[in-house]
Amino acid sequence: MVARLLDEDPQLALAHARFARSKAGRVAAVREVAGLSAYHAGEWSEALAELRAARRLGADTGRLAVLADCERALGRPERALEIARSPEARELGTDESVELRIVAAGARRDLGQFDAAVLALQGPDLESAGEEPWRARLRYAYADNLLAAGREQDAIRWFLAAAEVDVEEATDAAERAVELSERPAPE
Repeated sequence: MVARLLDEDPQLALAHARFARSKAGRVAAVREVAGLSAYHAGEWSEALAELRAARRLGADTGRLAVLADCERALGRPERALEIARSPEARELGTDESVELRIVAAGARRDLGQFDAAVLALQGPDLESAGEEPWRARLRYAYADNLLAAGREQDAIRWFLAAAEVDVEEATDAAERAVELSERPAPE
């Protein structure tokens, strides 16, 4: 029930998750769902607390990107970077690792470190072939960070690269590339 509601009505999903937590608060999966529901509802502190509780109760480390993103949302980008550098981060699968790199790049941007944000996203997987959803997100984030670093032409190229692999059309990469291409050149 909660999973179905996350996208449609995050507040209602959170209410259901809170009820489940009140009945089974010592179950890792329940705490994890409560944390993810709080995250989708924008309740960053509650999400952090629930996801940490889930980890203590035995949940896996696959939610590190969500934990780091909560820290960013609470204005603590340094803590997000600590999570990204943690030993657990080195054990993540590709999808989770990419998500954590995207969050870490955002934390660098929060700190005004635009070039470091770009560097955080570079790696062999950035240009590798394939159409997995994480590829589009990685390339999109890379393009967005290039733009923030003042590298507009590179950003256009990478928004187009993101659009090429975005088979689910989860991003607005193509639109961003067109929008940037149509901007008048600076004088």
